[in-house]
Amino acid sequence: MIRKSLVFLLTAIALVGCKGNNSEAASEQAQKVAVKVAEARGGIVPQNVEFTANIEPWQKVNIVPALQGARIARIYVKVGDRVTKGQLVAQMDPTQYNTARVQFETAEADYQRTKKVYEVGGVSAQMMQSAEAQYLVAKEAMENLKSHVNLYSPINGVVTQKGEDEGNLFTQTPILEIMQIDRLKVRVDVSEQYFSSVSVGTPVEVSVDILPDETFPATVSLVYPSIDPATRTFGAEVTIPNNDSRLRPGMFARTTIHMGDREGVMIPDLAVQKQTGTNERYVYVIDGGVAHRRVVTVGRIIGSQMDILSGLEAGESVAITSFARLSEGVKITIND
Repeated sequence: MIRKSLVFLLTAIALVGCKGNNSEAASEQAQKVAVKVAEARGGIVPQNVEFTANIEPWQKVNIVPALQGARIARIYVKVGDRVTKGQLVAQMDPTQYNTARVQFETAEADYQRTKKVYEVGGVSAQMMQSAEAQYLVAKEAMENLKSHVNLYSPINGVVTQKGEDEGNLFTQTPILEIMQIDRLKVRVDVSEQYFSSVSVGTPVEVSVDILPDETFPATVSLVYPSIDPATRTFGAEVTIPNNDSRLRPGMFARTTIHMGDREGVMIPDLAVQKQTGTNERYVYVIDGGVAHRRVVTVGRIIGSQMDILSGLEAGESVAITSFARLSEGVKITIND
């Protein structure tokens, strides 16, 4: 009887132990986070990065005379006219220039007369120097005004604005604005990560919304040598040939810089998370049934894939769901 009771007791203890182990296993399984994963894949990543900017003229000049308060005698061109370098485009009333010319001629005559008398000892060196100084000042004033009576275009271009009319007194508004548009430029701010990939001569494609089916070839013509510490970008200037004048200053442009190809690592863009309050990006790498938080450096998005510049190797698996429940060291179970 005692023996039977002992066997019953041992059996009961074994059943309780087995039930406890099963309960613990079930609890541990319930605590695991179910996630879907994707594999990081290596491959060739085209480094074609798009930036937006406004198209600018290659050169822009304002025709502004030095004759404040002088009357505008003639304007020889109108908005839309093409002009060539050295072409006469406007003329100011010559009254101020004529007055300065008379003053110069008087000062020149006094200087020449004083010089002759000085050479025979009739006047002092001080008087000679004073006459010479007055002559030189009058000459400079006359020549300066003379250069602003007839106004010439300093560039080949198109008249884009007319700020004054004939007969007006010139104050401060430029009489004319002239732009060179047979070639144009855009200035873009490029992320510092591409600094070593952009140089003078790098090919570029430019597109504008009003011509959606066309692209215009261009090249990088200038790379600014410093990086803005506030934006972590550097400036690049792109030159666009425009002999047919289809593009115009002020157009909104999409500028794609072709930086070549490189070996990269791509993952679904939804796998990349952003740390709140910072620019830090991270992923959860799944290894041995455990999630590990890892900081990554990201490049551009191509379709639905994100280019990972550093922090992840091809072949590693990353979580693409259940981010709200993931943290470093959390055990996971993988859903298909």
